[in-house]
Amino acid sequence: MSTEVNKAFVQKFRDSFMHLVQQKGSRLREYVRSNTDVVGKYDHFDRLGSTSAQRITSRHSDTPLISTPHSRRRVSMEDYNWADLIDKADKVRMLADPTSEYMKAGVWAMGRTMDDVIISAMLGNSVTVDENDSSSNVALPAAQKVAVGSGALVDMNIGKLRSAKQILDAADVDPDLPRCIVMKSNQFYDLLGDTEVQSSDYNTVKALVAGEIDTFMGFKFIRSERLTLDSNNDTQCVAWIHDGIGLSVGMDVKTEITERSDKNYSTQVYAQMCLGAVRIEDEKVVEIACTDS
Repeated sequence: MSTEVNKAFVQKFRDSFMHLVQQKGSRLREYVRSNTDVVGKYDHFDRLGSTSAQRITSRHSDTPLISTPHSRRRVSMEDYNWADLIDKADKVRMLADPTSEYMKAGVWAMGRTMDDVIISAMLGNSVTVDENDSSSNVALPAAQKVAVGSGALVDMNIGKLRSAKQILDAADVDPDLPRCIVMKSNQFYDLLGDTEVQSSDYNTVKALVAGEIDTFMGFKFIRSERLTLDSNNDTQCVAWIHDGIGLSVGMDVKTEITERSDKNYSTQVYAQMCLGAVRIEDEKVVEIACTDS
């Protein structure tokens, strides 16, 4: 900020600040499983596999010992920070004290970074640790991906949503668990264009695009322009179950306002956090590839 402050000088005759368009904080945090107050370099999410009951074939037989599969997904904790300086002389030249607005900008920036970490965990490699403490990298299986398609099917459409739902259903995912899907604005409008032909869904999707509703086909829809591209430059939309993604927070966003004697007593606005994320269960995450039309 310090080199840009002349744009906010008093001759502009403004007594408030307007933030330029930007995502204001995290949009995904409340839709993933969270561990808080994590201490150490790593955190883990423990996983128990499924087992089968055994039929009793005789009276007074031995009690069976069922060995339940156990594994963990590891989270690497990383530190993030943000800071900016407000020169003391500049504060005098302004009609409004910008400190709180810069604090707000810093917190929003940290929230966007949190979403980037979550999205990366959804689609990237996850570290599995077995009962022998051996670790291995696990990519999202091909069976958990909906291909981009061809021709008119490359955009987001009802068929791709059905495919994502079918993948989750086929894995016996608990239907009572919250289901979410994150897409860019382009995919919302592509979906509207697709359902305009399929009139039975058109009014519902129109309301979805307008923001009047946020659920469709059992999914809560979330818009984010921070989604990544795959190697073919297709947008990687993601459908997931709430507890399929884990967010570990060692230190939540902490902010400080201090005076820097080494910077002519400028005011420093500072924010810091420590966190990491991991895909806990592959079967609860589906990647949906779409072109950006």
